[in-house]
Amino acid sequence: TSESDAVMDDIFSEDFLLTRPLLTAIASEEPVVLLIDEIDKTDQEFEAILLEVLSDFQISIPELGLVEATTMPLVLLTSNNSRELTEALKRRCLYLWLDYPDVEREIEIIRLHEPGIDAELARRLVEVIGMVRELDLKKPPSIAESIDWARALLLLGADQIDAETFRRTMSIIIKHRTDLDLVAERVGLRLGGPADSKLAAGSSPSSP
Repeated sequence: TSESDAVMDDIFSEDFLLTRPLLTAIASEEPVVLLIDEIDKTDQEFEAILLEVLSDFQISIPELGLVEATTMPLVLLTSNNSRELTEALKRRCLYLWLDYPDVEREIEIIRLHEPGIDAELARRLVEVIGMVRELDLKKPPSIAESIDWARALLLLGADQIDAETFRRTMSIIIKHRTDLDLVAERVGLRLGGPADSKLAAGSSPSSP
């Protein structure tokens, strides 16, 4: 009926359109930066929409038509490589690999977030983190885990990282069961004694 058609026309109008970040960036009259963080956590359907943005700087909305950019946004994509991105998407991007910071820079970052940590303890923490990252792990510790570990050491009142301290706290920086075993064996021994990954993961020691 004409009444229902009028309702449909009213619903499928700009008044009822939620402008999410993609559309907001495209429709902006001023140049903007569009940051899409952890693109690898999205699905391929979203990638398909993004391809139109990156290729033609436009978005097709079936009920409303085509929205074209008046200014081209600067689009930044970040990925933790949890899945492979489509070749079509990668062809439309310039690739930049960001490695872990060097020792001095990571110490600076940690002390910025946890200013109460001693300089020598922060340095030792970063050195141990470096040992861990050298191993073939499912999930090497990120800078965020370095900061979390520094916070935990402060709360525990630790003034050094020996085998016992590492055993008690390594589950803060290691997030996979198989990684715990490997790190306990390799890094724990280098710190002066074996680190029991079961205890680090939260299990209770068996009674004698």
